[in-house]
Amino acid sequence: KHEQIARIIRNDIESGKLRHGQKLPSDREQAVQFGVSSPVVAKAMSKLTDEGLVISKPRAGRVVHAPDQAETREVETSMPHLILIGGYAGSGKSELGRTLARLTSWAMVDKDTTTRPVVETALEVMGTSPNDRESDIYLNQVRPREYEAVMATITENLTSGSNVIATAPFIRELKDEAWIQRLQSLCDATGARLMVIWVYCDAESMHTYLRGRGAARDATKLANWSQYLANIDLDYRPAIDHFVVDNSLSGSPLLDQAKELVAKLRQ
Repeated sequence: KHEQIARIIRNDIESGKLRHGQKLPSDREQAVQFGVSSPVVAKAMSKLTDEGLVISKPRAGRVVHAPDQAETREVETSMPHLILIGGYAGSGKSELGRTLARLTSWAMVDKDTTTRPVVETALEVMGTSPNDRESDIYLNQVRPREYEAVMATITENLTSGSNVIATAPFIRELKDEAWIQRLQSLCDATGARLMVIWVYCDAESMHTYLRGRGAARDATKLANWSQYLANIDLDYRPAIDHFVVDNSLSGSPLLDQAKELVAKLRQ
């Protein structure tokens, strides 16, 4: 568990979600957040301290140490690029997207960031919980419009010649041949190069991540974890040429895998 927690916090630092100089919560607070004991968190903090990503300051406690976050590394291209990042909840899609955005200085379109306030309001107006992501109302009425909004934002950026990093589950979409054809037609029409990335994460790491981020929309999954796992296929891969990033504990550091993807973009 301490290795999983260290990986999650490391990803948040390297993606810029946790900023240089930011004070970290106490071990006790993080223990509640991740559902573990304080000694487990302390062990994770010790590992990050050894790596130089966390330091202790008098009266401030532990703070993030990532001075290189201020560096800019814009990747210039002769054509617009669309990096489409999919994966199950808790796999680390947004963390990979933020890391790639930091490495390239490209725009990032995240489904939840873009659509959540409208989705939550729509669900309330329709008489269900704003955190509902399982009912027919969400899946059949709200979700399609949510993805339309994401794709419209992507299209507008590509049309103006901008590079885009887009993160969302894209699970239904990357199984749908017609949707994939429309995506490829969009890239052809805008002269964009498409890179599809699937983020894999083992079940235990996903559970730790979801528990740690504490989002209300994940409550149903966490409360019925075994049932949720039975309804998804962790071995699923998109029906289109793609790269796989392994964000499990056994995978290479997310930053290293992101740098490998950037190197492919430069080729």
